[in-house]
Amino acid sequence: MITATQGVEITSSCPACGGVLVRDVGQFIERGQLRWGTEGRCQACANGWCEMGVGPAPEEIRQALLAQHGFARLRLAAETNPVPVLRALREMRPLSLGEARLTAAELSGPGLIGTSVEMAHLAEGLRKRSVSTTLVPSPA
Repeated sequence: MITATQGVEITSSCPACGGVLVRDVGQFIERGQLRWGTEGRCQACANGWCEMGVGPAPEEIRQALLAQHGFARLRLAAETNPVPVLRALREMRPLSLGEARLTAAELSGPGLIGTSVEMAHLAEGLRKRSVSTTLVPSPA
């Protein structure tokens, strides 16, 4: 089972007092599931929280991770039977058969891009179906 984690610290203005709000945001794989988390605390007041979720991270978290760490690109390692690829994609993502076919074509061609954690999670789902992939950093 793949373990991957990626995080970044973001600062902004505290909505409660206007002080400096420090947020730690991240994405990780736990027990085979894609997860995300955020924890914030104000340096000037008692404002703070912690939140976690299962599945794709909120877009704000994804964009912060991509800005800090860049993209990862996932491709199929070799020509492969499309059936296990389509099954894996539909098990891991809410895709119609047509959408899964388009995604499989991207994997066979230029590859899919996303956060390194998202792509590691997808690679693990494909590996479970005996589909070999390559995962590399990508400038976008």
